[in-house]
Formats: sequence, structure tokens, C-alpha cells
Amino acid sequence: MRKFKKSFWMPFILFLYTTGMAIYFLPRNSEISETEKWATIGMSYVVIVLLWWVLRKKEKMMEKRNKEIEETYKNNPN
Repeated sequence: MRKFKKSFWMPFILFLYTTGMAIYFLPRNSEISETEKWATIGMSYVVIVLLWWVLRKKEKMMEKRNKEIEETYKNNPN
């Protein structure tokens, strides 16, 4: 079984949750304007994309660090 990285599953779950809440609650909400509804959805998706980007960057930095540690250990096993 393939293991998914945190940069995939966490934003994906938040995307599904945000989409589900938007589909269910926003048509029923008559207290805010259409512009506010779309702005709320848009900003939620922007936050999810930023989360994905930060997690990807963090994972790449960790992979690079682990690779450097491996290379250091191979070159100097003492």
C-alpha cells in the first residue's frame, strides 16, 4: 500500500471538508451577501493551497537534510 505524504492528505481532507461545508451551509445562509460567501470560500482555498505549499517545502527540506546525513555517514563512518 502506498503511503501518502502529509503534504497531500492534510490539504486534501481540508479541501473536502471546506467544499462539503460550502455546499451544505452557504445556500442556506441568508445573513451574508453573495460576495461574502464567495470571498469566504476563496480565502479558505487560498489557505489550503498555502498549507500544501508549506508542507511540501518542509518535506523537501527534510529529505535534503536526511540525504546530507546519509552522505556524511557514508564518507566518514567513524
